[in-house]
Amino acid sequence: MTSETRTLRLPKPAAVARRAWPRRLKGLALPVLILLLLEAVVRVGWLPSYQMPAPSEIALTLTELAEGALWKHISTSLLRVLLGFAIGASLALLFAAWVGLSREAEAYLEPTFAGLRSIPSLAWVPLLLLWLGIDETSKIVLIAIGAFFPVYLNGVAAIRDIDRKLVEVAHMYGFSRWRLVRRVLLPAALPGLFTGLRSGLSLAWMFLVAAELIAATKGLGYLLSDGRETSRPDIVLAAIIVLALLGKLSDGLLAALEKRCLTWRDTFTGQEQ
Repeated sequence: MTSETRTLRLPKPAAVARRAWPRRLKGLALPVLILLLLEAVVRVGWLPSYQMPAPSEIALTLTELAEGALWKHISTSLLRVLLGFAIGASLALLFAAWVGLSREAEAYLEPTFAGLRSIPSLAWVPLLLLWLGIDETSKIVLIAIGAFFPVYLNGVAAIRDIDRKLVEVAHMYGFSRWRLVRRVLLPAALPGLFTGLRSGLSLAWMFLVAAELIAATKGLGYLLSDGRETSRPDIVLAAIIVLALLGKLSDGLLAALEKRCLTWRDTFTGQEQ
């Protein structure tokens, strides 16, 4: 086979599935390397332990926290994220469908939403505290605001990026509005919607920390604040690690759901080296 007729060989789905676990194990190489490097740097004395504890010390702190109030902080933060994300994402999908399908709705709503999404997350905190107090409601509303805009933006973009020919063919076959949405628009927009949901979930975790750092008596954000106030960088880093693990786990669950819902797609998955 000459270079002019060389073709691109795509991996078969079965081969991709067999290589999934080795590829995931490769993803652990960089974190393990960083941990070993930090351990060596701190033990040698190049970094002071009161600023950057060794990973082994952080592991001990995590063990001590797990025997105490860590699970209470995790459950509190997880419940706040789930409620806030569910509210924000649900509203975002409704408005995205409305704006994406109607130019009239876009004319009324898009300028306002464009202004609101440019407001920094911390700017909402004092207003929500004044309106809703320091209880759970203000925190959940702040998380919902954080989750709303990524889901909304990706939802509108996903609907507007649908090939117009698909809609025209559906009209030619006499599809009703509901059948058009169910059989054409929703399947075509689903990849973009999942991208928005995953982005919204990651921002929900970020907004959670913003809420708990300012007004909370429990949660991972409160644990971060407590570590700072008591000059315990090991607690701060332990809380950051737990947040990273929870964020990765929640994103992985959404990614698995996305893969299950989009099994009909035959897309390029990358080349084997």
